[in-house]
Amino acid sequence: MTVRLYDTRAQALRDFAPRDASNVTMYVCGPTVQSGPHIGHVRAAVGFDILRRWLTHRFGRVTFVRNVTDIDDKILANATEREPWWALAYRIELEFTRAYAAVGVLAPTYEPRATASVPQMIELIETLIERGHAYAAPDGSGDVYFDVRSWSEYGSLTRQSLDAMEAAADADPRGKRDPRDFALWKGAKADEPVDASWVSPWGRGRPGWHIECSAMSRRYLGPEFDIHGGGLDLRFPHHENELAQSTAAGDAFARYWVHNGLVTVGDQKMSKSLGNFLLADDVLAERDPLVVRYALGAAHYRSNLDLSPASFDEAEAALDRIRSFQQRVARAVPDATGGETASVPDAFAAAMDDDLGVPQALAVVHETVRAGNTAIDAGDTDAAAAAARSVAAMLDVLGLEVASPAGALSPAAETAALDALVRTMIDQRADARATKDWATADRIRDAIAAAGIVLEDGPEGTHWSVNRG
Repeated sequence: MTVRLYDTRAQALRDFAPRDASNVTMYVCGPTVQSGPHIGHVRAAVGFDILRRWLTHRFGRVTFVRNVTDIDDKILANATEREPWWALAYRIELEFTRAYAAVGVLAPTYEPRATASVPQMIELIETLIERGHAYAAPDGSGDVYFDVRSWSEYGSLTRQSLDAMEAAADADPRGKRDPRDFALWKGAKADEPVDASWVSPWGRGRPGWHIECSAMSRRYLGPEFDIHGGGLDLRFPHHENELAQSTAAGDAFARYWVHNGLVTVGDQKMSKSLGNFLLADDVLAERDPLVVRYALGAAHYRSNLDLSPASFDEAEAALDRIRSFQQRVARAVPDATGGETASVPDAFAAAMDDDLGVPQALAVVHETVRAGNTAIDAGDTDAAAAAARSVAAMLDVLGLEVASPAGALSPAAETAALDALVRTMIDQRADARATKDWATADRIRDAIAAAGIVLEDGPEGTHWSVNRG
């Protein structure tokens, strides 16, 4: 058994060997809760959820930390008199939690909020100042900056030369020695709420974005941990700055860097700033959450995913094939998935071990479904039951537990099936009425009504609806 992951820092596939083989440690950058989640946020959460599930399958335990950035320039900008920054942050945090839970993302082992670790951030900043890698702005603003030229390894994550980098635009540049120096601490501003600042050796203020994750990962996982995860768009400056300040402070920090691809719309990155995002709540209101999970997780986690309605249609069709197989097995072998627990097939494990090859792993799922259907057709109930157990084991790892052993159609498939049946009866009733066979027409109408279906005859034809009363 050898799990291999693409390490962004090494820019290569590496054999994954955790510091403690009985407990993999992961830190994944969570949301900045200034506004509700879009589907790109959910795609990232699904990708790391699948990685976590697979590492749990392989190593037995994963300590998974995902933070919440609940203090930030954008949070303060979006707050109002009626909804202060802390109330806005908590409301939006709950929206993210609901969206993640809807698609089966497991809750983190720990989910720290930035505002709960400010003392640890101040301690880390003090260490950087003592080591000569940070300085307080001489203008009395209360700002503290990381001195990028003091750390020769700055740029090693993204392999950029310092002089080619853009200036850091996260604080007033007047107090900086170099325009690329980034803020570790931001002095309080007169137009910001007093409760959005903390006492520090440099005056009241609040932490910069980058120092938050360095302090929280150290607090919950220690100075060295196995995997640091996040979106490709976080590599620079956020992760570059995290790596610099943590290692400059003396921490070994992350041993592997794993980044997921972005969601695009028409090959353009989905983002709130561009206004081309799909809100998670809107997508989940229109689609079965399991279909959404399948669509977001089916592509390789490092690839960009260009979403369209067809993406969800294809995912729904794939899930319905699995559900149909489960239903057939349940009828042919009622206790097919009961009793012993199956292992995942070797081909599935090999795909998942190879940098989380979910597309290839899903191909094994569908190959097993086809083999199971063939076994049912041949009357080989033992082979059908074995296939069903293998499918269940694979779906469990992928977080795609699609149904109980008895099986169930997706909501969309149920509606389509019911519509087809009712339409057939409506057409039969119309034919009977056209031939003046009133007895048959009345019998069909009564059968439809007994099933709780209401018919409305109008100039454009007959429409049906379910009687909710």
